[in-house]
Amino acid sequence: MAVGLPGAAWAQAGLAQPMRFGILPLGGAFESRNDWEPVLADLSRMLGRPVSVLSVTSYEALEQAIQRNEVDMAFLSGRMALDAVTQRRMRVVAQVTRHDGLPGYRALLLTRKTGPLRTLDALLAEPGRWRLARGESRSVSGFIVPQLQLFLPHHIAMETRFASELVGTHQATALAVANGEADVATNNTADFERFRLQFPVEAAQLQVIWQSDLIPHAQIVVRRDYPEALQRQVQSFLVGYARAKGPRGDVERGKLRALHDLAGFLAADNDSLLPAARLAYQLARQNAMAAQWVNEAARQARLQRIESSYAEQLAVLRELGP
Repeated sequence: MAVGLPGAAWAQAGLAQPMRFGILPLGGAFESRNDWEPVLADLSRMLGRPVSVLSVTSYEALEQAIQRNEVDMAFLSGRMALDAVTQRRMRVVAQVTRHDGLPGYRALLLTRKTGPLRTLDALLAEPGRWRLARGESRSVSGFIVPQLQLFLPHHIAMETRFASELVGTHQATALAVANGEADVATNNTADFERFRLQFPVEAAQLQVIWQSDLIPHAQIVVRRDYPEALQRQVQSFLVGYARAKGPRGDVERGKLRALHDLAGFLAADNDSLLPAARLAYQLARQNAMAAQWVNEAARQARLQRIESSYAEQLAVLRELGP
């Protein structure tokens, strides 16, 4: 669905095909579409061309759409943005900011205040006793960071050590714990704040038992084969959005508050993905060290491939950098 002018009006005006904007699934697909459309309508008017919205229900669906060249621009978290840049000919033009002023957010583990699982020690002592609700494997806060910073150092693989697992969005995982369908859920500070506003009764039943180090905010990526002038236009729009004083700025700031409580966008380039590459590398090494191997030579061969892959990613990011 294109935002801005009606489709017939664009066709009569003979304007370009829509710029297709892919949205990382936060909450429901319909909700994410509604949240982004006001901002994308403003982008459409500035560019003088339609902007269509692709809102999906999973990271995998968005990844497949990017692979099929059905996405020209997207809002992506670190790992997906990293893959889009190093494998799918896209580049970073901006990074989101939030009102708390922090340069990132934190992954969380949630449990019910009155449930059987109330402490981190109890979780780590008997993981096989508990039901886990987590994000998809490409989710930085829903999987990668909890696995890397908490579970693997305690010799726990999230995919295999729990009694059961439910995989979904941050909203779905929090609801699963609140409704008694899971004992513990991965989440993050930004999405849990939003959850508190949307589901205050359910949120009041939950507690945080662990939080991670800071994770860099999500990026906006654009196809590299778009004209340089168009990429600069998009970046200029994002960086200037909601910065103006007066009524127009107030309206734009209201649109961003409704959009995951964003404060605005900062100019960024592919260097902003270096922390994401480091996280992916650390997780791959931890997995290799924790896995069972037929012999030590097989483990070392895997570690060498990980080192080589990481070096290649860094080379690509620096080559495509500022």
